[in-house]
Amino acid sequence: MSTDELMSALSQKALALLREDAYKIEQLIQVQMETLTNRRCPLYEEVLDTQMYGLSREVDFAIRAGLIEASEGKEILNKLERNLANLYEALNKQQSE
Repeated sequence: MSTDELMSALSQKALALLREDAYKIEQLIQVQMETLTNRRCPLYEEVLDTQMYGLSREVDFAIRAGLIEASEGKEILNKLERNLANLYEALNKQQSE
């Protein structure tokens, strides 16, 4: 296996792992969206924030190691951040009603 092939394989694996971790966070957000409660749950918010922080560190590492392009990492994080913002918006809206 040549160096280029090895780097390509590592890049694909890194991207797959990051997407897998992002999917898990996506599922946490989806569950919360489906079961909006009357009150915010600080513990649940803390878990989501911690998961997002961990994923951002993984993405940063993969970018610095040259395993993925910065644009790929930002795309993964931006999608989750938009979904998280939608969740918080829905929670805030429900609280104000």
